[in-house]
Amino acid sequence: MSDTLTSEKPAAAKVAQVTMLQAINQAIADAMEADEHVVVLGEDVADPEEGGVVGVTKGLSGRFGEKRVRSTPIAEQAIIGAAIGASLVGYKPVAEIMLMNFTTVAMDMIVNHAAKLRFMSGGQTHVPIVIRTMTGTGFSSGGQHCDYLEAWFAHTAGMKVVAPSNPADAYGLMRAAINDPDPVLYIENMPSYWMKGDSFDADHIVPLGKAAVAKEGGDVTIVSYSRTLNEALGAVKAMEAAGVSAEIIDLRTISPWDEDTVLASAAKTGRLLIAHEAVEKHGMGAEIAAVASTKLFGKLKAPVARLGAPYAPVPFSKPLEDAFAPNAKRIAEAAISLCK
Repeated sequence: MSDTLTSEKPAAAKVAQVTMLQAINQAIADAMEADEHVVVLGEDVADPEEGGVVGVTKGLSGRFGEKRVRSTPIAEQAIIGAAIGASLVGYKPVAEIMLMNFTTVAMDMIVNHAAKLRFMSGGQTHVPIVIRTMTGTGFSSGGQHCDYLEAWFAHTAGMKVVAPSNPADAYGLMRAAINDPDPVLYIENMPSYWMKGDSFDADHIVPLGKAAVAKEGGDVTIVSYSRTLNEALGAVKAMEAAGVSAEIIDLRTISPWDEDTVLASAAKTGRLLIAHEAVEKHGMGAEIAAVASTKLFGKLKAPVARLGAPYAPVPFSKPLEDAFAPNAKRIAEAAISLCK
């Protein structure tokens, strides 16, 4: 009996799974543990209010105290203004603006102050704040609650913009964002909060400005980020059935975006498709397309293609909302069309 037991192969160790929500919470907690200057503020972020609308910061005020995790009034300008002021005296605030559309209320503070103070002080002053916000279609939240507005902030000199697509990157990008000396807009996708991924080490950092090759391929390069990146991965089977091998690039950081990785992949495959949930016109896809068309002029086998949402507010109607955002089917069709 003992011989039989010892000759059996040990069972494979199960890799722990974490959700996107847990990863963000853990990243902030680990940053607060490592540096007492990291503070959190925003509407309902403390434990008496359940750690925000979906509980991303739940447990932090109980662990670190309500002086470091402060629930604020419903006043986006005050939240960002307080975060900027705190950063100027040595703190590293993580400020939550509950929904991305609500950044519009604080645009003066974000664009005219947070993003510009380093330039206007001749580099003497930095504003190390992280602005957490969530957005995305999928819950019929309507046009005032789920826009992707990343292009606005990527267009603003002095701002960095990140949008993770999986739990490990969510953790690593948050740790990098908190350590960055400049303001970082950290975009969380609402329907992705409960997606699971492999666990990670506490020292896992994803450098800002560095994309990842999510899948290698040889016929077409697909560049995306946030939940749309996962839609692109979901399109792989349909593309392979049509004989198309796609290389999928997860941008991770929208600004500054990783030109080297994107252009190297597009030069290899000869075709480039950029997909994002934001409205297609004037979006991030246009920036990447312009750079690729210029720097790879004469090397591409087809015009650069973009796939985004229609030029309209996000519909409240569920069927219309489902048709609004790019999905795996539309990404597969666009990629296959490029290869014909």
